[in-house]
Order: sequence, then structure tokens, then C-alpha cells
Amino acid sequence: MKKTIVTACAALMMCGTLMAKGGNPFFGKYATPHGIPPFELIKTEHYKPAFIKGMEEQKKEVAAIVNNKKTATFENTIAALDRSGKLLNKVAYVFYAQIEASTNNDMETVNLEMSPLLSQHSDDIIMNAELFKRVKYVYDHQKDMKLDKEQKKLLEETYKRFVRSGANLDAANQEKLRKLNEELSMLEITFGQNLLAETNAFRLVIDNKADLAGLPDNLIATAAETAKEAGLDGQWMFTLHNPSVMPFLQYADNRELRERMFKAYINRGCNGNANDNRKVVNRLIKARLEKAQLMGYDDYASMVLDDRMAKKPQAVYDLLDEVWKPALLKAKEELADIQKEMAKDGRDFEAEGWDWRYYADRAKRAKYDFDENELRPYLKLENVLDGLFYVANRLYGITIKPLSNVPLPHPDAQAFEVRDADGSQLAILFMDFFPRASKRGGAWCTSYREQSYENGKKIIPIVSIVCNFTKPTAGQPALLNADEATTMFHEFGHALHAFFQDVHYSGVSGVPRDFVELPSQVNEHWCFAPEVLKVYAKHYKTGEIMPQQLVDKLDKSSKYGQGFATVEYIAASLLDMDYHVLRNIPDNMDLQQFERQTLVDRGLLNQIPPRYRTTYFNHIMAGGYTAGYYGYMWAEVLEADAFEAYKETGDIFNQEVAKKFRQYILTPGGIDDAMDMYVNFRGKKPSTVPLLKNRGLR
Repeated sequence: MKKTIVTACAALMMCGTLMAKGGNPFFGKYATPHGIPPFELIKTEHYKPAFIKGMEEQKKEVAAIVNNKKTATFENTIAALDRSGKLLNKVAYVFYAQIEASTNNDMETVNLEMSPLLSQHSDDIIMNAELFKRVKYVYDHQKDMKLDKEQKKLLEETYKRFVRSGANLDAANQEKLRKLNEELSMLEITFGQNLLAETNAFRLVIDNKADLAGLPDNLIATAAETAKEAGLDGQWMFTLHNPSVMPFLQYADNRELRERMFKAYINRGCNGNANDNRKVVNRLIKARLEKAQLMGYDDYASMVLDDRMAKKPQAVYDLLDEVWKPALLKAKEELADIQKEMAKDGRDFEAEGWDWRYYADRAKRAKYDFDENELRPYLKLENVLDGLFYVANRLYGITIKPLSNVPLPHPDAQAFEVRDADGSQLAILFMDFFPRASKRGGAWCTSYREQSYENGKKIIPIVSIVCNFTKPTAGQPALLNADEATTMFHEFGHALHAFFQDVHYSGVSGVPRDFVELPSQVNEHWCFAPEVLKVYAKHYKTGEIMPQQLVDKLDKSSKYGQGFATVEYIAASLLDMDYHVLRNIPDNMDLQQFERQTLVDRGLLNQIPPRYRTTYFNHIMAGGYTAGYYGYMWAEVLEADAFEAYKETGDIFNQEVAKKFRQYILTPGGIDDAMDMYVNFRGKKPSTVPLLKNRGLR
């Protein structure tokens, strides 16, 4: 790996001498293979001047549109606006991808400095009255213009974006909106920074080997290496990053230590220290409500959902309630199993949150004679990757090969070239698998460059999958658990969406938030399909294919625990919605009391906290999934029904179905209405029945 980096850097320095002499890599064309950002040359000090110059250039481009003496047309106004901001987008794609995966204090400072400036810049464009006049003219006269389907959609989305962003407000209310936008941007950044600091601050150090009882060998080995890296050689260190905390809660025999880990995890951002997020959240949800009401909506959720598939908050609640009731019944059955297992240990008291994963795992073993750790030797990361690429090839004919001598966004990342079935280049893919202090938690798919067209030539996307998987240890490769393997397939589904998108305007590249998880969640179905396991699930030592007996155990036990998983997810979704349907928020709202009221009143078991509590709910408080966390469940209705299309043919690799999925779901971007895209693929609207069956709730 180090040799590759040195080679790539040397190549960059030779072919990018002119760029280096020019100072800022963003100010010239990337002299790199495939137009990949020259990561080795980009320094933190390059971002701010590139952002500023990018804003200056876009201001000039917008001014040229406004000052054009010719009558407004689609080309000289709508398309010209869509093309503007090329440099700004260039630096923004790199900066925001890097700050999530490889941040530092200086990067965070730049983020804080640029946030209000970028917010003001965006508002200056969207609230430019003369620009809006031209946009509105084109919108009002579109029948006189020969626009194709994609152009009509771009025009519609551009007009709606102006209206939804305050173009019709008077000057005084526009000024209020500007201030709210700036404040919201800063609050969301602060929330994310506090959460990262809080997560990194905690560590559980164990110096007594007896306290490791129950933990699998790979977790113990990882904890030993983590401790060694922290200067605690000979001890074991556990953190609040998922590959550490979740298996600890599942396997550690020491109940007192499980309690410490559990409480540290669920109290992040709520410890009364410098990273406490309660005041941030209080002001954040209040400012969002103020913005929504300024825009003429009753609450923030109504504003957000107006252009989503759900359309109205009640539609979201209807879906969540439909699944909540059977999930809660199933969770109560699982709790009874847990209490039986505790009784075997002489524990005759009610289970707590830190008991659930531990005793649920024991109950699962007792019912199915199945230990999830039996899977790990067959889920070597490289083998799972082979299975992932095999599925993509079988479904779509694409090939994915390692790419060397190219810039990497981080030394841990790996690069791949993606080619279509006809041999044409489709995308560049980075994959970055393991946790580090500079990377936020979770897993995601992002882009360093989106698919586009330039002078009629298609520009391929540069896509990145970032995860926090179990690290390899001395003498043992990275062996994934079932959730991590599923996550890899999930994020690759997002990547497929990015690979296959084919649009001519960036303004129609996005899909509604409650549709965006369809490609990722449907791709999970192939992860543990028996036909696929036979290809990639090989023992890392012997090369033996996963035995059928283990595959059968996996299948039979796969629905156990869905009560817990579904309840914790829906609880978080309800919490998100309940905050954002509020129409009156007190200045000193008690967030913990609100959590209790909103969830306990619905019957949430006290042993199951929501998947994300308020003060570490990054999805909604740092933006992205605000009033939209339900989208995973909404998309699951779609994907469960979509996978039925393959099953109905008797072939999960049916080429005709895969072709339609690519054509109608993965390729159009946001040109078509989301439900129309689904119906075009499936021939009918989705049913919730497959979802309930998949989760064992029906």
C-alpha cells in the first residue's frame, strides 16, 4: 500500500508540476489519471481561497444571466444557471467528502468559517429578484418553448427551488430567512463536531484478562491493538465506535462493564460538558420551525415532505404505525426469551438495556444452535468484496478491477475502475473500510465528482464508499460480521445508483430522500442468498465454502431479533417526526422528557432506546435526513416489493428484471416522478406485505 502511494505521488509531481507551481490545485485542470482530485497536493489551506474564488466566479456567471438583454429562454437562463458554479462545486465535492472521512481541527475551522459565507452566497442567488424574474418568465412561457422531458423537469425543479427558498418573500422576510439559514448551517456543523469529539473521548480500558470473558478472539485482538496504539501495551481498549461497542454489548459476560459501555453510548452529547448537544438541538429545532412558518408551513416536517414521496406527515405516521404494532409484539416475545435466559443465571430481576444484546444472542443460540461468530471466518473482507462484484457482474454485466498508481483520498482507501458490459468506462470507485479518529461513525456512499456532460461528452462519476468495519489484527485478516457484510452490499447499492445515472443537468440528478434508499436496500438481498454464498463465503484459512448446515442455520435464524431491530429503528423515526411536527417549541425544552413522552406513551419498552437518541442523532440534527429518517422504512416497502419481481421469476439474477431496474430506477436520476419510476419498473404500486414477511412480522 505504501509503495502504491509513493508511486502515485511521484506520478502526480511529474505530470502536475504546472499545477503545483500555480499553488492551488483547485485552480487548474487536474493533471491526474481519470481526473481524480490530486489528494496528495491538496492542503487544508487550499480550501478557503478555492471556496472564495468559486463563489466570486459564480456571482459573475449569475450576473451575466441577469444582465443578458435577450429575452429569457431555457438555454440562457435555466441551463446557464445549472452550469454555473463549476469551481465552487469542484472544491465542495472534495471538501465535504474529506471532512467526513479524514478531518482534522484545521478542516473543522475552515468548515465553521465557510459555512456562513456559503449560506449567504446561496441566499444571494436564490433571493435575487431579477434572476427570479427570468426564471419565472421561462416557467410561465414553457409551452412556447420546445423542451424535452429532462428540460421540463429541470425548469420545474429550478422554479420550485426558488419559491421554496424565499424568492417570493418580501425584503424583510428574506432577511429573516437569510439569518435563519446561516444560523441553521452553523448549528448543524456544531452538532456534528460535538458528536465526533464525544465519541472519540470515551474509552474503556481493561487490564484484567478475566474481564474479557465471553468476548470473541478477534474483538480481544483488536482491543489489544487499539490499546497499544494509545500507549497502553498489554491492556485492552474499547471505544464507542460501532465495531467495538456493539459486539462488546453482545458478548461481554461482565454485566457491570456492559452497563458502562451502554450508558456511555446512549448518553453521548448529554453529559453537561463542552460537547453537550442539548442547547444546540433546542435552538436547532426551534430555528427550523421558524423557517417553516416563515415559508407559510405549519411545521418543518410539512415543508420538508412537500416534495417527498410521502407528501404529508400523516402518511409517514400511517406507515410507521402499521409496522410499529406487530414489531412491538415481537419485541415483547424476545424480551420474554431474554428473561428466561437471565433466570438461568439466577438473575430474577427485570432486564435492562445493557442486557438485551447479550441475552438475545444467548436466546438465539438456544433456539437455533447458531452463533453469529461462526460466520466470521467465512466473511473475510476481500471475499465479501469478491461476492459483491460477482453479483454486480451477474446482474448488470459490469466489471470492477483494482486501480493502481492513482491519488487516494486517504492511505487506507483502495481504488477501483468500473467498466460497463460493453467495456466502456463507467466510474472510478474508492473504498475505505476501517475506523479512525478522523472519520465519523457509520457507513456512507459519497462522490468526489458526479456524472455529468461537458461539451456533449459524458463525464464519469468518482464515487467513494466509506465504512467503519472490524479491523484486521496481527495474524488475522479483517473478518466481518453479518451486519458489516450487509452494510457493504447496502452502500454498494448507492454506488450502483451513482454509476448508472445518466442525466444532462445537475439539477435533475437527485431523487427524493424517501426513494434514495431503494437501490441500496434492495442490493442487500443478494448478500446472503445461497446462490451467492457458494461463490464468496470461503473459510479464510481452508478455503472451504460455507457448509450448507451453517447456511440453513443462518436462514432459519435470520428473522430472530427483528422485533428489537424494527422497534429501535421506528422509535428513532417517530422521534424525528415528533420534533419536526411541533408548532410551538419552548426556549428551554426538556429534550429527555420529550423523548420519554413521545416514545413511552407509544409503548416503547424501557430496555430498547431509539436507535439514535436526540443528542447523537446525526442523521437528522446535522442535516440530510431531517424529517426523513422514516425514509429507510419507506424505501424498504419499495425494495421488498421490488425483490419480489426477481423471486417471481425463480431467478434472482433474472436479466430482464435487472435490465428494467437499471433502466427505470438507476438511470433516470430525478427526471421522472419517484412513484412513476417504481411503477414503470414493477408495473404496479408497492405492497407492504413483503416487508412485513421479510421482517418476520406477518
